[in-house]
Amino acid sequence: MKFSYKILMWTIIIMAAAFGASGYFFVNYVFETSMDREVGQAMDDSSILQFAFETAALNIPSKYDVLQDSTIEEIGSNLENGGHGPGRLLRLSDEERKLLYASEGFTEDTSFLEQIDADTRIYRVIQSGERYYVQTGTAITTLDRVLYLETMKDVTQVFEERRRGFAVYRHVTCLMLLSSSVVMFFISILLTKPIRLLTHATRKMAEGDYSYRAKQISNDEMGRLTCDFNLMANALEENIHKLEEENRAKEDFIAAFSHELKTPLTAIIGYADLLRSRKLDEEKHFLSANYIYTEGKRLETMAFRLLDIIVTKRGEVAFSEIWVEELFEYLREMYGQNEEFEIIVSYEKGIIYGEINLLKSVMLNLVDNAIKASEPGMKIEICGRQKEDGYHFWVRDYGVGIPTEECKKITEAFYMVDKSRSRSKNGAGLGLALCAAVLELHESRILIESTLGEGSDIGFVIPNKEVNTHGQE
Repeated sequence: MKFSYKILMWTIIIMAAAFGASGYFFVNYVFETSMDREVGQAMDDSSILQFAFETAALNIPSKYDVLQDSTIEEIGSNLENGGHGPGRLLRLSDEERKLLYASEGFTEDTSFLEQIDADTRIYRVIQSGERYYVQTGTAITTLDRVLYLETMKDVTQVFEERRRGFAVYRHVTCLMLLSSSVVMFFISILLTKPIRLLTHATRKMAEGDYSYRAKQISNDEMGRLTCDFNLMANALEENIHKLEEENRAKEDFIAAFSHELKTPLTAIIGYADLLRSRKLDEEKHFLSANYIYTEGKRLETMAFRLLDIIVTKRGEVAFSEIWVEELFEYLREMYGQNEEFEIIVSYEKGIIYGEINLLKSVMLNLVDNAIKASEPGMKIEICGRQKEDGYHFWVRDYGVGIPTEECKKITEAFYMVDKSRSRSKNGAGLGLALCAAVLELHESRILIESTLGEGSDIGFVIPNKEVNTHGQE
């Protein structure tokens, strides 16, 4: 059952119960008020009849010392026809509770008569046939006789009014429930509209339309729920796009890795088969073995760099306090004797916080890339400066440069701007990918400024951090 129908159904049930209970108590309250009034009037009539009977008895001639039964009958007949209306009946009984006079239609039940005492006035409500009466009883003492007077006042009209009241209230209740049901139907539709919109949005997202958003039509709790749902959908869509990009990057990585493995392996297998299958002169034998060695070293470098990337991605490193002189002197030792290029190392003293071997690997990769992008005899600068935001490292070359549209891609694994040039210099496109992973671990990133045909300036910044005496942050 739809939620709107549940709201409608429970509203009708509650309203029906409320109308029924209130109608019952209201009609019964009116009925009881009317009955109290009728009982009061019946008791007043009983008192008036008692007084009238006593007055009539005192006006009897004095020749009778005792009130005669015939006189009592005559007084009773006069009282019944005394102009008090046809709705009143009376009955007179003597001391022995024997009937002396009774109006036509008076009940024959004498159990009520037995309950009358000399000092009390009692009443009850009875049904006789299809009529209802208030029956009263009282004792009359006059001329040395004790008589019992009973009256019956017709109150059928009060019961008829109650019946009509219930009938009218039932019709009114049905009409009110019908009109309320129509109104509540539209109200429930309006109240549950945000839920329907959320349900539709959820269904659309389940079908794969992650860009679909639920329309917010109110500012209440349901509106806030819709807003939160859309925020969740935004986060979900962003995570899905991120996962798709990561999955695409992994597929590209696997494809590129397979391709990079295929090229050296094909050469290694081919030259190895050549050495195995035929005799070669010394020069060809050396060239074949050298090609196998070169391609093997290229695979080894690729494997080590991939391993370094995996290690840095996992964050399995220990940081410590580093004097930058150690890094730059290491680079000076590595490249200071290089006669093919003019390598200049200049730096300012300073202290950074990081993992020295990984940072050495970053600098070595940057210098190697600068060498690959330069022609023999060109200048390559390795620099370091302390600034307000941290220690700046950069390597500047004056070689081929990098096209602007390629700058954002060069940190992807196996991506090479000039594949033929990189492979000819034993490159696999993993150097800058490793640098990016290492620098991310150091809360930094690669900064690239390059002009095609004029050279490149590639560097990074290690941010300043508080370092205690134990080398911990």
